[in-house]
Amino acid sequence: MNDLVFRTATELADFIRKRNISAEEVVRAHLDQIEKHNPRLNAVVTVDAEGALQRAAEADRALARGELWGPLHGVPVTIKDAFETKGLRTTSSYRPLSNYLPDEDAPVVARLRAAGAVILGKTNMPELAMDFQSNSPLFGPARNPWDLQRTPGGSTGGGAAAVAAGLSPLEIGSDLGGSIRIPSHFCGVFGYKPTEHLVPSTGHIPEIPGQIRAVRHMEVCGPIARSIEDLIKVLPLLAGPDGKDWEVPPLPLHPEAVPPFQGLRIAWTDDFGGVPVCREARDALAELAERLSAAGCRVERGSPESFAFEDAWETYGRIVGAEMGFNFPAGRRTASRLFGQVLFRRVPLYRAIIRGVTLQLGRYLAALARRDALISALDRFLACRDAWLCPVSATPAFTHRASGTTKVVEPLEVDGKRVEYYTANMSYTTPFNLTGNPVVVLPLTRSEQGLPIGVQVVGRRWRDMKLLAVATRLTELTGPYERPPGF
Repeated sequence: MNDLVFRTATELADFIRKRNISAEEVVRAHLDQIEKHNPRLNAVVTVDAEGALQRAAEADRALARGELWGPLHGVPVTIKDAFETKGLRTTSSYRPLSNYLPDEDAPVVARLRAAGAVILGKTNMPELAMDFQSNSPLFGPARNPWDLQRTPGGSTGGGAAAVAAGLSPLEIGSDLGGSIRIPSHFCGVFGYKPTEHLVPSTGHIPEIPGQIRAVRHMEVCGPIARSIEDLIKVLPLLAGPDGKDWEVPPLPLHPEAVPPFQGLRIAWTDDFGGVPVCREARDALAELAERLSAAGCRVERGSPESFAFEDAWETYGRIVGAEMGFNFPAGRRTASRLFGQVLFRRVPLYRAIIRGVTLQLGRYLAALARRDALISALDRFLACRDAWLCPVSATPAFTHRASGTTKVVEPLEVDGKRVEYYTANMSYTTPFNLTGNPVVVLPLTRSEQGLPIGVQVVGRRWRDMKLLAVATRLTELTGPYERPPGF
């Protein structure tokens, strides 16, 4: 059973479909793993054991009748606590929602159920998804299975920890500034940020139920898993219009052939505007570039022309500040005061967020226009390349530290240099929220301390399945998921 909980979702679906094992056995194995390890990890904050076992039993009876619900028939999954789940507590780690029971599922949850999945429960996250740790004011901090003294990241930190530790084979998370990618990097798992608007974000909180939808750009929903095959299987299940988010197109998604190394055009960089990255990540990325070249890829080091990273951070910050500030629970004036007090006006990205919180319409539209120009610059760069490789963040998982909108967060140390917390965590992820490009995070190596280090693989917008096909080939060099010691 211990081996069973480290099988991929694809493998589990195959076992259940062939009736090599029952859905109920699979669900019980994961519930046992949660019971054994979650007290240390605090990754899963709401467990629906009764509902999951009932659903698994129904899945087994259906299969005995010859009924197959879908490609995830009987497979257990977890959901970030930011997504509404019908009749199952959804808090977004926000005290006023501590007992909120939604009347319906978010579309991504409903689509998983329709594909046959069994919802195990909800995973830990920071308040309203606004941090790069998962320090919940309701449930306490989630911990990294590679080192309990370190964070699994945020804001989908509980989900990445759950997948890494065998508590769940599959997690659905969200990403407005790296919230799928950073936890995947910290926990040594595979994470996917789709093209913007490919997957509907209806039913996703931090926007409180009943509020006007203000966050209209850059936020995406996507999966975290232990294999590329799982990402390829799940993404088409999540994508497509839901009748509410009209910006989501009816784009067919079909698996693409995995291309050979020979002829792949790969760009890479470890420098986004001078923000430092730890030596171990830089060395691993450079070594990967050398191995790709030796395998027959056309490899070059570089970044897009006319794509100034400080300009990208400033533009991102203004748009995020304007949209999230509209519905910020403490009010726009209070949000501006807290961001100004805590995040310091000298940090470019958060200086822009402070300005964005009270941004006038004309300046907001100007920021959107600047965003268009940056999207075009990256489109031109990727038009003749299959992927662009870059770091995920400045460091591997860092030790727990005080965080939140009312606290100054301790800087991180990068090869002996102190780097401001948000600069270290957001600089390498937010540009791709700004441009809307799809990004997959692959486990790449481990640090001298044994901590996972991942790599971002960036593709062209709307070419998600092509990106996943390229990433499938890259995993021959980057390697598979590894189980944390002690699990």
